[in-house]
Amino acid sequence: MPDIPLTDIESGQTGKVAEVQGGHGMRTRLNAMGVRPGVQITKVSGQFMRGPIIVRIGSTRIAIGFGMARRIIVEV
Repeated sequence: MPDIPLTDIESGQTGKVAEVQGGHGMRTRLNAMGVRPGVQITKVSGQFMRGPIIVRIGSTRIAIGFGMARRIIVEV
């Protein structure tokens, strides 16, 4: 299956972060939240159109804005 943006996977689905697109600032911010290539990430919930995406990494839940989540490429 091809790598897809985090926004395109179903709620409850788990994948591995393949790539974080964007500039140095975006990658640094996501890295600080634990979102980095190779990490298992589970989409907990998301709004139908845009809005924040709630994800689980390990035992931590974080909310990521739609624009930022769109730049997280996941290997399902």
